[in-house]
Amino acid sequence: MKIERVDLLRLVMPLRTPFRTSLGLELRRDILLLRVVTSEGEGWGECVALPEPGYSEEYLDGAAEVIRRFLLPAVAALGELTPAKAVAAMAGIPGHPMAKATVEMAVLDAWLRARHTSYAAHLGSVRDVVECGVSVGIADSIDELVAEVRDYVAQGYRRIKLKIEPGWDVEPVRAIREQFPDAELQVDANAAYTLGQARVLAELDAFDLLMLEQPLGAADLRDHATLARKLRTPICLDESITSARSAVEAISLGACAIVNIKAGRVGGYLEARRVHDVCSAHGIPVWCGGMLETGLGQAANLALASLPGFTLAADIAPSERYFETDVTPSITMQDGLIAVPRGPGLGLEPVPELLEEFTTEVVSFSEFG
Repeated sequence: MKIERVDLLRLVMPLRTPFRTSLGLELRRDILLLRVVTSEGEGWGECVALPEPGYSEEYLDGAAEVIRRFLLPAVAALGELTPAKAVAAMAGIPGHPMAKATVEMAVLDAWLRARHTSYAAHLGSVRDVVECGVSVGIADSIDELVAEVRDYVAQGYRRIKLKIEPGWDVEPVRAIREQFPDAELQVDANAAYTLGQARVLAELDAFDLLMLEQPLGAADLRDHATLARKLRTPICLDESITSARSAVEAISLGACAIVNIKAGRVGGYLEARRVHDVCSAHGIPVWCGGMLETGLGQAANLALASLPGFTLAADIAPSERYFETDVTPSITMQDGLIAVPRGPGLGLEPVPELLEEFTTEVVSFSEFG
């Protein structure tokens, strides 16, 4: 297989509800898609980087530049392209996991489509449906939060995740637990706390939470291990886990009891599978995180989340959770479950008319380097 042409597409898609970033509330999602046309067919990748470097140091414009100037030339230079060779070629460029994951996703899609094999089968899927959880952001009031959670419970989501931060933690969680005593409930701090705030975090032990996700900074593995010894609530790591190697380190330190795996954060779905394998070997349950993806990214996440070690509900939701109209055929949920795509590659692709509607820019090239 050889790359013949690449399209970098920029899309703007309106959101059903505002999304909180480090710059405030966003009413739309800026998206970067990658289409690779190869000698054996085409494939699609989606970049999960946000417009600004908030969740990580990567950002959308920077990822597009790295893909165009450095990653694609390295991959296109390969004599015979396979997903594994693409990953190895990009490894010579340090960092930029979300950009690398975008290229890997598209190459893997094209390669699997040509071989009539699904993402799920290739990664090692063992289930046909994935349990869905929902992430609930910081609300303007506890009453508003309770109303929002009540709606999600009524829709059938299997798990509720509440975002917390200093000043918005114990009381909102208490209110939700009182209103929904039987709900599977977890909280996500997005690294907003320090070890010095352990006493406040320990108060969350009273609410029988599934986990406390990423309470401290990404680099603070030893502090996470210290905090874990102070809490009854299991600690889950997100931003701290950037590779299978970092997962081994975190587990060996006792820094986590659960791991959130996001393919974009670790550099792609092949590395995400390795993180899964490491965690499974150590008896650490994992679940699949989301980054507000379109149906393309959601399809790949569903394949990943169907691996045997993913025993907790995923941050994967139906298309209508995010978008009035997705760029792909809508992903739907029934009884809190979403079916894993089984068609070749990702199992779905953009609808041409919708792709044209949402696309603001296309950069195509067939010469690399």
